[in-house]
Amino acid sequence: METFAPAYPFADNPVGRSFAEQGYYVAKGVYSSDEIRELEEDFDRIVAQLLASGENVNARWTGPEMDRLGAQATAVVHTHNVQRYSARWLRALLAPRLLEHLTAILGPDVVLHHTKLFQKPSETGAPFPMHQDWSYFPTEKDSMLAGIIHVSEATDEMGCLRVVPGSHRLGRVQGTSGQTESELLSRYPLAEAVPLEAKPGDVVFFHYFTLHGSMPNRSNRVRKTVLVQVYAGDDKVEDGNLHPDERLVLAGWNHRATRSRADTLK
Repeated sequence: METFAPAYPFADNPVGRSFAEQGYYVAKGVYSSDEIRELEEDFDRIVAQLLASGENVNARWTGPEMDRLGAQATAVVHTHNVQRYSARWLRALLAPRLLEHLTAILGPDVVLHHTKLFQKPSETGAPFPMHQDWSYFPTEKDSMLAGIIHVSEATDEMGCLRVVPGSHRLGRVQGTSGQTESELLSRYPLAEAVPLEAKPGDVVFFHYFTLHGSMPNRSNRVRKTVLVQVYAGDDKVEDGNLHPDERLVLAGWNHRATRSRADTLK
């Protein structure tokens, strides 16, 4: 495996060092049971509102890898930006324990790119093939990372996140979106990746170069997660990228803000 290192400095602390070495970090009990109970109430309310909208809210991917996983009849309910639905979820993004971990990894300045809700239905919850995230929203300094807030338990049977430890050192590899054939991804099959099981209230952080994916939910329980995508305050999304970029400062300062960039989400 190559020896690429992300351009942003990791703080000299156990969380930052572990993240720098492995490309991911599992934080236990970031949210209390009372906090998760409230967040799950609003999670379920968001899902009900989505299903009643008549929109296509199934974010199941397509492509040869999905075919190999036998995912044609699966589904995953999805929306961006839970903080636009729920004040509770907005407050969750500013929770001190979440920011404690984010600043331990990124440093004092943390900017929100977007959030994503995923509900994997029981028995038919869709998988995600192995992939890197960078091609969807590349940043100039490659500081982008995600934190998956676990609203429910996530076991391997439920299709929890799987990662390849240390794979963030590969850097940017073309053709790793997960929706096309890839020689690299064939070398790191999803079935051999490390499952990161989690309890409600846990948060799993991973760099956007880290190879990751998830198996189908074949259990009789629903898997509920919200992914928080953030980057460092001295970084910015590369010009021309059309993915929604909230640019909401969660900690510290946005050093790249301008009047024109503050007026748009793209």
